[in-house]
Amino acid sequence: MAIKKISISQFIEQAGEQPVIDVRSDGEYKHAHIPGAYSLPLFNDEERKIVGTAYKQKGKQPAIKLGLDFFGVKMKGMIEEAEKINNNHTSTTTASASRNNTFVVHCWRGGMRSAGVAWLLDLYGFDVYTIIGGYKAFRNWVLQQFEKEYQLNILGGYTGSGKTVVLNTLQKNGSPVINLEGLANHRGSAFGSLGEQPSQEMFENFLATELFLQRKSGQPIWIEDESQRIGKINIPNQFWKQMRSMPIQFLDIPFENRLDYLLKSYGQINKEVLVNSIIRIQKRLGPLETKTAIGFLVEENYKACFEILLTYYDKMYTKGLHNRANLPHLLNKIPCTFVDAISNTEKLISCATLNA
Repeated sequence: MAIKKISISQFIEQAGEQPVIDVRSDGEYKHAHIPGAYSLPLFNDEERKIVGTAYKQKGKQPAIKLGLDFFGVKMKGMIEEAEKINNNHTSTTTASASRNNTFVVHCWRGGMRSAGVAWLLDLYGFDVYTIIGGYKAFRNWVLQQFEKEYQLNILGGYTGSGKTVVLNTLQKNGSPVINLEGLANHRGSAFGSLGEQPSQEMFENFLATELFLQRKSGQPIWIEDESQRIGKINIPNQFWKQMRSMPIQFLDIPFENRLDYLLKSYGQINKEVLVNSIIRIQKRLGPLETKTAIGFLVEENYKACFEILLTYYDKMYTKGLHNRANLPHLLNKIPCTFVDAISNTEKLISCATLNA
């Protein structure tokens, strides 16, 4: 068997069919990688640094010899790990039996690291492809996705409108959906982060991949109206500008009903987590409102605390909503009494169809 090279466009079209092996170091992989790729590093972070320094100071051949010292003792273990990856991928995908024992291997630029691991896997009997240009080519592809034009349905609504559950319902009904807060691992408000956020680069990788996949349906993609910043993550500027120019289907739900929904959804969150969340927005919330909200929280008066926060987020959303051109022609308010995913989704689809 011979190692075969594929372009980034060929790889994207068949992505998911074969397991992708990222042979960059642990640190490189953790920072950002191709979504779904498995990590099988040729060198760890320290070894990569040593080999890289040797390459710069002594040249290519001394660096290769040094790299072989690290690579040689790992060969058996890497083969065994590759077998585990292959078995895991086959059991969790619909890949046919004819595609077993096939890998796509890449490093940063499609250079010596991927060539070395590809040689080892090929020698053992795997069918191996390498990506021309490596991860760098994938990143160039990612950035190109944000320059394209998309058909978008923007889902608007104040905090507590249940936009995420509506997006989930739309997705279950077969509509193309991209959940930006899900990709960013952040709810976009003081009502809680979902945990550690990905790097900016990894978020962009997720978003570009989703845009490519969802666009295939030929239908408009549902996406939530967001400020450009979600936690520490920024929506790529060109794509965000496109979002801001699209019609907004706005779920218009009364304040009290949204407040009740938030109390049910977030009333059991750890008090310390909520306090820290409030402190993070204290400069914009103001010293008096911050002190008052935390005071209510200490007294376990969650309703009064959430009322302050919800009032603040309504003002922030209203400001962002109006800070766009041609709003009267973009905004379509959909009156909804309660935060009810099924009922509100039906109204949403009906209004979006009428206004298409």
